[in-house]
Amino acid sequence: MSSKPIDHNALDRIVAKARQDADQRAKGYREQALKMYPWVCGRCAREFTRANLSELTVHHRNHNHDDNPPDGSNWELLCLYCHDNEHSRYIDHTGVSAGAAENAQAAATSNPFANLKAMLKRE
Repeated sequence: MSSKPIDHNALDRIVAKARQDADQRAKGYREQALKMYPWVCGRCAREFTRANLSELTVHHRNHNHDDNPPDGSNWELLCLYCHDNEHSRYIDHTGVSAGAAENAQAAATSNPFANLKAMLKRE
């Protein structure tokens, strides 16, 4: 069986486009959140200025980065440290990173009722 050779240039373009799209989405909701909320970490209350604003992140409360309601109800501003802590806690709680959970297609690996008919006939 011969397969087509992988076009690495095409893959690079696809990855670059996906990253560009994600960056564009992030800029949109980040800018909105920074206009909407005070520049203070929602956990440790550290205050930010233009000089250190790059250390303030937008956290998605439901861990879905594509859920960006215009009222900002899924966002909170967190410093880098608190944001990392929040995602670590989420992984500890679920065993899965938020990104993997969004992309996961959980498939059933067993059917507990496969032999139900046979089991009922025995009795």
